Amino acid sequence: MFEQHIREDILFCMFYAGVATLSMIASIYLLLRRGNAFAPGITTSVRLRRWTAALFAALSLSHVWYVPILYTKAVNDVKHVYFIGGLLDSMTVFPLAIIVLLTMLQDRRRPLWPVGVMAAPLVAGMSFTVARSSDTLLPLLYVYLLILGVGFIVYMLRALRQYGRWLRDNYADLEHKEVWQSFAVLASILLLFGIYIIDTVGPIYIYVVQVIEMVLVCYLLWRVETLSDLSIQQPQVMVTEVTATANDEIALLLKEHCVDTRLYLQHDLTLQQLAKAIGINRYYLSQYFSRQGTTYNAYINGLRIDYFVRLYHEAASAQRPFTTKQLAYDSGYRSYSTFSLAFKQRTGQNVTSWMRNHN
Repeated sequence: MFEQHIREDILFCMFYAGVATLSMIASIYLLLRRGNAFAPGITTSVRLRRWTAALFAALSLSHVWYVPILYTKAVNDVKHVYFIGGLLDSMTVFPLAIIVLLTMLQDRRRPLWPVGVMAAPLVAGMSFTVARSSDTLLPLLYVYLLILGVGFIVYMLRALRQYGRWLRDNYADLEHKEVWQSFAVLASILLLFGIYIIDTVGPIYIYVVQVIEMVLVCYLLWRVETLSDLSIQQPQVMVTEVTATANDEIALLLKEHCVDTRLYLQHDLTLQQLAKAIGINRYYLSQYFSRQGTTYNAYINGLRIDYFVRLYHEAASAQRPFTTKQLAYDSGYRSYSTFSLAFKQRTGQNVTSWMRNHN
């Protein structure tokens, strides 16, 4: 039997215990460590750290409630252990994984009670399965999980688009703020995990799921440590009495306090900071960029790219040695990859091609 193979595989038992220990260590680390080991210069979200720590703790405990399989030989008893484990997972791991993904989106604090509503039918179904020790409801629960997964992916894609627009409307630098790649990676990992749960075939899969979980823990730990806390910024100002501020007046203020002073070269300059510097309401400034058919991020990047072009021509004319990376940094970019993307969006060419054409 498959369970007999698990009991006799000492290497797997050690690996199983090691992954459980790794998850618990990661949970304790996120809860107790005040600093940031992976990215010391980044302030991370305490809320996200706590929810991720809870997920890691649940993953570690999930290993514990399947341990009786190692000591149970009767087929019915083994099935009962699986049913109980599935019930506990549906109460802990499943909702916590969704909550962590939602908490990564920091444009607003989304209510978490719908997660409980989504998990309730799964918990009820697994409770019935445990009480009756029958797997008759499992096919329906698998279909429910599939529908729920598709629905959540659709919701997240829409939420990520809104989050991306919010970032571009409020931040000049998007490093350590975007979560598109995180969602893609985590969704892929969770999909593989779900396939394993629904269709476990052969002893190799018991190793595969442990490897998936180990990758999940390591990636999530890195992602939490490198995702900036955006809740420290000022909340969006909603104005009830809007006094008409002409576009040309705001344009003059921007030229005087942002362009002429080169304020746009400041790293991580936010819309709130710029509005304060030019002395107008944040809401008015946001509406100004919207009326111009652009975003705050595009406006700042346009100024930075123009400044880079100026620096390049000055260095080339004076025949001074330079590197594009240094010029990019002097133009307000801490990340060269971010600069390259902004440059191509602005000029329609990559940096190398543009410099070759302007030599």
